[in-house]
Formats: sequence, structure tokens, C-alpha cells
Amino acid sequence: MHNPGSATPDRFPAQDRFADGAQYIAGRLTKGTSGRTHTVVDPATGADVLTYETAGPDDVDAAVAAAREAFPGWSGATPGERSEALHRFAAVLADRAEDFARAESLQCGKPLKLTREFDVPGTVDNAAFFAGAARHLQGQSAGEYSGDHTSYVRREPIGVVGSIAPWNYPLQMAAWKILPAIAAGNTIVLKPAEITPLTSLMFARAATEAGIPDGVINIVSGTGGEAGEHLVAHPDVAMTSFTGSTAVGKRVAEVATATVKRLHLELGGKAPFLVFDDADLDAAVNGAVAGALINTGQDCTAATRAYVQRPLYEAFVERTAALMDTVRVGDPFAPRTDLGPLVSHVQRDRVAAFVDRARSYARVVCGGEAPRGDLEDGAYYRPTLIADAAQDSEVVQSEIFGPVLVVLPFDTDEEGIRLANDTPYGLAASAWSRDVYRANRATREIKAGCVWINDHIPIISEMPHGGYKASGFGKDMSAYSFEEYTQVKHVMFDNTAVAAKDWHRTVFGDR
Repeated sequence: MHNPGSATPDRFPAQDRFADGAQYIAGRLTKGTSGRTHTVVDPATGADVLTYETAGPDDVDAAVAAAREAFPGWSGATPGERSEALHRFAAVLADRAEDFARAESLQCGKPLKLTREFDVPGTVDNAAFFAGAARHLQGQSAGEYSGDHTSYVRREPIGVVGSIAPWNYPLQMAAWKILPAIAAGNTIVLKPAEITPLTSLMFARAATEAGIPDGVINIVSGTGGEAGEHLVAHPDVAMTSFTGSTAVGKRVAEVATATVKRLHLELGGKAPFLVFDDADLDAAVNGAVAGALINTGQDCTAATRAYVQRPLYEAFVERTAALMDTVRVGDPFAPRTDLGPLVSHVQRDRVAAFVDRARSYARVVCGGEAPRGDLEDGAYYRPTLIADAAQDSEVVQSEIFGPVLVVLPFDTDEEGIRLANDTPYGLAASAWSRDVYRANRATREIKAGCVWINDHIPIISEMPHGGYKASGFGKDMSAYSFEEYTQVKHVMFDNTAVAAKDWHRTVFGDR
């Protein structure tokens, strides 16, 4: 599937950086003990980037033990102390920004302009946000709710968190898992996808450089079937947080429930892009191309199903295809590249198979092929627009996770909203209209964790991210994430100093 070789030095010297291993346990890099290796491949060239020893159960046990040992000290630190450490962490991340950008582009195939302007700045901002949020773990105000007692609510850390992150946004997903967990006083073991471990390891090393104690953040790089399942099933792990496909999320839930863990799942998506007939067509076309192609479409919130009211349908299809054809596919490290490869040849072939099957029942308007020539060795696929598919067809209902947008017409507003809701997923959506009442109705009636109006994709640290239905439950980012990573404790004080209380008569004696 790929050509052995070494990545060019100006991309990122991964083999040198991780010569000591690709596991980060108790503040140092170590080699995995599974007895197997995995090779990280540059999807743009097919060249080998890093071959490392993968984590086995013993490595997971060691990481969990390190996190458990670090928990009393870290959870016992004051909010101000944790906040100060996270502020230092944000500064180290900002100082290493270019390093992170190059490593992320190398392992994922993301264009440098995306990693420099989106992935890395977003991660630094997340760290800065949670540095501040660490000082605001607030519960309900104290009060005399029964009349005879004073009650208040404490938010306390859960313990050791075992998290599993996907390959599409390795750096940002590491941040989304790690930052709220440790800001709340937990310690964590993160398993990144085995094909994209580089920036998660760099993230953990940066935390150590910032003075976050050894064992607070641990990384185990290995397969889901071995390292992942052992982490989720581990009796000393109090919570599991998983981002990935709905199918794997179901398996994670099965394993986690055996030990009654707290569970947070951010799963698949099939985001609708609903264009009403009064929308700004130019804005909608630009938004559709950007929203469908970000990260080569490997984004669970990407625009995947465009529903366009019939008066605008043909013009939307024509203009969207024309704009897609201007997108520059190429080397992620080239300054003018808009769209890089998919994360692997396996993923590229999966996307191509979806499109090839669709030819029998829909119209492929543009794209629909891998480029030739200089890009032939990479996992590239051209931006693709599919029109006239049926609502119940595979490309409309299933998550493709590639640079593919499907466009369907609708007639009435009711029909458009019904079609937007007509998949198992409910992670994100957008609606496009100049009519505030129409737009407001869409925000109420579309069943998704995020609904954008006249835009698609932007996220901010202050606002929550998470889904409805088969897209999972729980929130990443924002203060709402503390609801995932803390336990709520009710504390109640008697104020009467009376030994024999009136309610005791319901158990013994008379009034």
C-alpha cells in the first residue's frame, strides 16, 4: 500500500524525536511491550515516518498505576495551582507551535495552513481556556433548603480517566480529552490512534516541560483491540471518554459497563446543510465547499448532506461543483495546497468505494477519482459532489468521512427539516436563510448538538461540543465539560443540635 523510505527532513524528524519509544508513562518515553510494531506512514508520499513498539496490557497497567499514584497530589492541589500549571502549559504549546503543526501535517496529511491556523491555535486556546476554567469549579450555592439543614454541592474529580482519541484531529482531540480532565483534578491515560500518535506524545512531553507532575498525563500508543480494550476494562479507571465511530463506541460502552464506569461518547455524524430559498447563494456555496472539505472531509461535523430548496437547487449544484474544481490538491507542506490526502490509503479506498457504488443510483457531478501523476503515491482523492441520490441511499445515510458532499432538493420548509433529521446521527447541522424566524425554527427543530446559522464548522473553547442520538452523549470543551469529569456531592449539615429529631418518629416511638 505504501512505498518504504524516510520522510524528508524538513517535514518532521519523528524517528529522532521518538527514538526512546512511543509510550509516555510517568513523565518519560518508553518502548511498548506488546512484542509488535506499527509504522506511521506519511499519507502524502507513502513514506515510512516512524516504526515503534506498540503498547500491550502491561504498558496500560503501568500507565494506569502512574496516573493512580499521581492522583492524590494533583487532585489535592488548589484550583489556583492547577490553573497556574495550565497557563504554563499553554505557553509551552504556543512556543512549540510550528513543531506541532509540522508533526500533525506529516502524520495526517493536513495542509500546513490548516494545522498552523486551526489545529494548533485551537489547541493553545483550549489550554488557555481551561487554565482559567480550573478556578471556577462551582457547585450550587449553600442554602437552608429543608429549614433545619444547610446544604451545598461539591464538585470533585472522579479519579483516573481512560480516554481514546481518533486519528482525524490527533492534537485537538488529545487536548479535548486531557485538558478538562486534568483541570478538574483528574489524572489521565490517553490512547491515541496507532496511526497518528506523534502530537499526543508531544503534548504530554510539553506538559512535563510546563511543570505538570509526572503521571498526571500518560500516553499509550497501541491498537484498539489490545491497548484500548484493556484501558476501558481496567478496574482502576473510573471514567472512559471515547471519540470515534458509532460502531466502535457501542463496543466501548459494552466493555465500560462491566465495571460501571462514567462514560462519555462523541461518535459519528452526518451533518445536514439546509439551504432555504431565501439564502445568500454565494455564501451557501462557499460555506458548503469549506464545510465539506475541511480536513479532507475527515471531520464528524463536516457538511455531508446539502438539502437545497428547489428554486436554488440547480444553481447550487452548478456553482458548488465549479468551486470544488478550483480547490488545489497537493503536498500538505506546499504553501498553496488547499486539500491534502486522506489519512491513509485504506481510508482513501473506502471513500472511493462509496462513490463508485453511488454511480449506479446517483450523479457524480465532479471529482470521483484519485489524482494521477506526482500525487499517485499518496492517499489523495479529488473533491467530489454527488447529486440526485435518494434519501435512503448509502451516501446519504452512512458516514463517508472523505471529501464528498451529497446534494438533494426539497420543497417545503417542513420537508427540509424532516430530511435533515432523517439519519441516526445528530452531532452538527447548519441552516442558511435571511429570515430570522425561519432560521430560529431550524435551530429549534433540527436534532443536533450544534446548529450553525449561515456558517458551518467554527468552534470555540467557550461553547460545548457533543451530539444527540447515535452521535453519542456528553460535552467536550466549555465549562459544560466539567459535568463529564467531576462527581457531584451533596453535603448537608444539621443546624438544630437536637438529638431526638421529629422525623425519627417515622422509624421509632411516638410524637
